[in-house]
Amino acid sequence: MPSIRVEKIGDEAEPVAVIEDFHPDPDGLIRQAERSVLTLRGEFYPGVRAPVAPDYFQAVGPILAQVAAEVFGARERMSVTRGLWSLADSAPETLSLGQRIPHVDGVEPGLIAVVHYLSRRDHGGTAFYRHRSTRFETIDQTRRDAYFDALTRDFDRLGEPEPAYIAGDTPLFERTARFDPVFNRAIVYRSRLLHCAEISNTAPPPRDVREGRLTVASFLTAR
Repeated sequence: MPSIRVEKIGDEAEPVAVIEDFHPDPDGLIRQAERSVLTLRGEFYPGVRAPVAPDYFQAVGPILAQVAAEVFGARERMSVTRGLWSLADSAPETLSLGQRIPHVDGVEPGLIAVVHYLSRRDHGGTAFYRHRSTRFETIDQTRRDAYFDALTRDFDRLGEPEPAYIAGDTPLFERTARFDPVFNRAIVYRSRLLHCAEISNTAPPPRDVREGRLTVASFLTAR
């Protein structure tokens, strides 16, 4: 049975729900991922992806609806925007600027992100960050312009980070929390939180569903 705990992180005390034993058949999910065709999708994720089957959400929907209501205050409905097999495998030297710094998944109200870890090897979890010059830990619609203007000034003053995965504090960002990639654990957080996968710069994960950094990344709307 899934178990839920909630941690409040950073100065803004944003909740992150940690769900252990998230899916009833994680090994079946891995077999599904092996049958999927994972390809590059978009410019921000450092690896390959493919849509998950709808039955994934039939299995985890009830626990996500509970978390959306009890942790994030959803009162009317929760809907799934998309769910993606995600296999991070990009070499550090190939990363774009957007892949070298923390990011948010969306700035609109009610957006929630879920990362479900499906690797038995520790290829890195997820870390959350504070932008030093603004002190922002979340970027919503009211902060978006100020944040990107400040980030541009940071790059002008300090230079862009060298091609590498971010790992801990940097001149531009400080880490506020990190969560380990425990097998069949999911973390759930508001999409506006600055975050990034923690991936090794010395030994990036392989492009192999069973040996690499396999996750399901889901994006929800809760009202």
